[in-house]
Amino acid sequence: LYPTLAAGDAIERYNGWDGKNDTDRIRRKKESFTLALASGVTIGFGGDVGVYPHGENYRELELMVAYGMSETAVLQAATDINARTFHLENLGQVRKGYLADLIAVPGDPTKDIRAMRVVPFVMRNGEVVKKDF
Repeated sequence: LYPTLAAGDAIERYNGWDGKNDTDRIRRKKESFTLALASGVTIGFGGDVGVYPHGENYRELELMVAYGMSETAVLQAATDINARTFHLENLGQVRKGYLADLIAVPGDPTKDIRAMRVVPFVMRNGEVVKKDF
């Protein structure tokens, strides 16, 4: 399941929702996500970027946590789960023989997923391509 929680959230906000009292769409998203978690279905990360500004993919991560998924499980969904479900060999884990596509963020996203909002370090295929610290 790729729940695209941030897409529904963005659409409701564009329609005037202030984020306080859940709309029917938001209630249904929360209910279906809760059921998916309870059923043990594999959940990946996909936020339908384009409904909201590019570079704000963290919105999906934050909503997945807000709707009941642990920070660690969310990070696994965005890495290992996505790599496995899309059959992408040598991706999704930090292991010998895997591509060295890594990021570093301030703070600990396993304790507070909002740490993913700022990405000062990016390594692509073993080469540093961004270092803002």
